[in-house]
Order: sequence, then structure tokens, then C-alpha cells
Amino acid sequence: MNKNILYFTRTMGLGGTENVVLQLCEIMNKNRKIVVCSCGGVNVEQLSNMGIKHYLIPDIENKNPKVAIMTLKILLKIIRDENIEIIHTHHRMAAFYVRIIGFIKKIISINTAHNTFKDKKLLTKFAYKNTNLIAVGKEVKRNLCEFYGLPSEQVTIIYNGIKPFDKEIQTIDLIDEFRKKGYYIVGNVGRLSEQKGFKYFIEAASIVLKENSMVKFLIIGEGEERVKLEEIVRKLNLDESIIFMGYRNDVQNIISQLDLVVLTSLWEGLPLTPLEAFSVEKTIIATAVDGTIEIVDDEINGFLVEPKNSNIVAEKITNLLKDEEKRKQFGKNAKEKYKSEFSFDAFSEKYKKYYYEIKEI
Repeated sequence: MNKNILYFTRTMGLGGTENVVLQLCEIMNKNRKIVVCSCGGVNVEQLSNMGIKHYLIPDIENKNPKVAIMTLKILLKIIRDENIEIIHTHHRMAAFYVRIIGFIKKIISINTAHNTFKDKKLLTKFAYKNTNLIAVGKEVKRNLCEFYGLPSEQVTIIYNGIKPFDKEIQTIDLIDEFRKKGYYIVGNVGRLSEQKGFKYFIEAASIVLKENSMVKFLIIGEGEERVKLEEIVRKLNLDESIIFMGYRNDVQNIISQLDLVVLTSLWEGLPLTPLEAFSVEKTIIATAVDGTIEIVDDEINGFLVEPKNSNIVAEKITNLLKDEEKRKQFGKNAKEKYKSEFSFDAFSEKYKKYYYEIKEI
């Protein structure tokens, strides 16, 4: 049943949700038409390279009624021109728009919930009515069912997956230079946003460096908080020790050259960073928030710490850097968990099966 699919998300910029959309495009772009709509971003070029058409629409977070009406008109035109039968949304407001469209035209609606929320209860329940829901983890499903009151049978769990890193490691000159000078390398990967808690990573780095000056900290990613974070680093006089690497499309390659990874998120759905680390046999120190706790097993493949606690993050970093044997064992355990639960093949097969069995509700 090869129905044409529209992937509808807020942006095609940098982030885990956008990566999932790209993965789905790759999986489903066979014997059917795939199109994507968003307000744009750097990954639009990636879609073009895959031969997938991208439609630019206004930012769906814009609440201006005139913009909302214009967005609906654009969506209806895309559906008509591209003969779309399934719309798969990746944002609550996208699901809201599709619910409105459902009053005008019959369409199969799917939404992947990528995060847990505790707001917009009425809007969310309205948006998700008559929608086939996918949760990226158990905590996301629990949030949908318990907080928003959605029936359990409406929600299917499909874990995110990461492709194995089977390429030859491409040495990063900066990391290689630090290595030759005897530095440990610790990295944090993600969108530079409030959600990812980079402020606490920087604070933890400053604490570690007071005890051990032979550590370099890498921040890998871009986002709206970059200027603010750079200012914090400057005020701490740590420009030489905390390096902003910007957006990278070789994250697994970089992580493979680190000693360990840190994730200081304040909330998550099912983050990709631990999966990327585990896929290259690296351990992680991560905050014990929804989603992350489904990946990281405390003191087995990494450490879980409470959010917003820079001191405990610093303590765990210091202890793990001193214990190479533990880092290696945690890394081996991490790779096993990746292979058994979060492989790209498992992700791909589950989505294919889901699409095959999908129906109007």
C-alpha cells in the first residue's frame, strides 16, 4: 500500500526531530512519492540531494490568524498537487493544522511525539484526536496517556534508531592536536537551546578544570543560545578550554575520538546523542530525564545525574576520566544496548510495518 506521504514539521534545521524526518525520507522514498514541508533550514539541501521536494511554509509557531489561514491554503494546495494520502506530522501545531484539514478532506494522519510536555492540554487533545500516534519512548507514551488522557491503544512506541558508524575514522585536527599534548577530550552534542542545558555543562567544565587543567571541552551544535553561552565562557575566562565547534554532519566520527560524552538536558523525548555515543562504543554522563533514562543504565553503560546539578556532573566527569577501565567497560555495554534496542534496521522495519498497517481512525 504505497500511499504518497507528506512529512510536516516546523523546521528542517538542526536537531533530533529533523534527523528523524531525514531518516524516514530515506526509508520510505521507494515506490511512492515523498514530500516535506517546513519553514526551512540547513537540511533542506539534504532533502534536495535525496530527490525529495520541499515546500516552504510559514513558521507554524506564528499565531497570527492571517498567517494561519495562509498556511492552511498552502497545505491544501500541496495535498492536491502532490496527491497526498498520508500526512505524518512531527510537531503539535502541525498536527493541529492537519486536524483542521481533516474537516475539509479525508486524510490519514500520523504524528510522532518526540518530547514530553505539560502544557497546551486542550490544543494537544484536539490536535491528536483521530490521529495515529507514535511515541519515541515509554515516557513519551506515558505523558500522552496520563497527562493528556489519550487512550493507550492510540499510541505505538517506536524507538529512534541510529545508523552504525562503519566508516574509517577521519581524524579531527583540533582533537588530534589536543591528544598529542596529553589532554582528555569531553564533548556535549546538541542544539544550543535552553532544553539541552549547556549552561550546566559549562559550569561543570569550570569545576573540573580547577582540579585537572588537562581537559578540553567541546560543544558540538548550533542554536539560538550560542551567543549567550559564548558570553558565559568568556566571563569564566575559559575560551581556551571550552571550544564551540558549531554544526557538524560527522557527529559519530567526532564522538568516536572523545573520551566521554555529557548530556545535560532539562527534558527529552528520546535523545539521539546517547544513541550516537553508544553506536561508537562511548559512554555518557547524562541527566536523568524522561527518555534518557530509557537509554542510559546507571553505572552499567554510563552515569545518570539529576538535572541542573553542575557539581555532580563535574564529579562524574572527574571520576570517569581517572578510570579508563570503567570507561571501556561502560562503552562495551553501551554498544551492546545500541545493537539490541536502537539499531537503524530495527527502527526502519518498525516504521515500514507501521505504514503497511496504518488506517484512518
